[in-house]
Amino acid sequence: MKQQANLIRAGQVIEHEGRRWTVLKQQIITPGKGGAFIQVEMRDLKSGNKTNERWRTADTVERLTTDEKDYTYSYTDGDNIVLMDPETFEQTHIPLALLGDAAPFLQDNMAVTVDLVEGEPVGIHLPATVVLEVVEADPVVKGQTAASSYKPARLSNGVKTSVPPFIETGERVVVKTEDASYVERARS
Repeated sequence: MKQQANLIRAGQVIEHEGRRWTVLKQQIITPGKGGAFIQVEMRDLKSGNKTNERWRTADTVERLTTDEKDYTYSYTDGDNIVLMDPETFEQTHIPLALLGDAAPFLQDNMAVTVDLVEGEPVGIHLPATVVLEVVEADPVVKGQTAASSYKPARLSNGVKTSVPPFIETGERVVVKTEDASYVERARS
């Protein structure tokens, strides 16, 4: 299905130069002189290589139709993750590389959505947020009470993030799986 380049969004699968690509990031750039263009960072589905491509906003690209299927995460086996179909209980092995930076946020029995193109997995979506424990946080600096002052912290999955000064080691917090940013304290 053809679509205008300015409608490309992260997570979509497109066909370009005879190969299938999954879109990682997109940004519309409007230079001071000339027309606007869209810059897209994408990963080749076969080789896993990343590239950047630019299109004018009026150009068209071929978007592939994806089917979504829900799975439950079981465990990681080397370079693959093992997912279970909640209806048939069949196990499926999918390359861990499809998760990219979101891999550390996988948790046992987590519900995930897999994008499929012609039965082949091309992307994995985790829930928008997860609850994790803060295992290391800097102490509060006295007098630093501004709402915008955050301090570095390490989560139980090893990811570093920034948390408000009132969060201490041992507390559970809600973070976004997209960029590991702090959302709120976890409710007990």
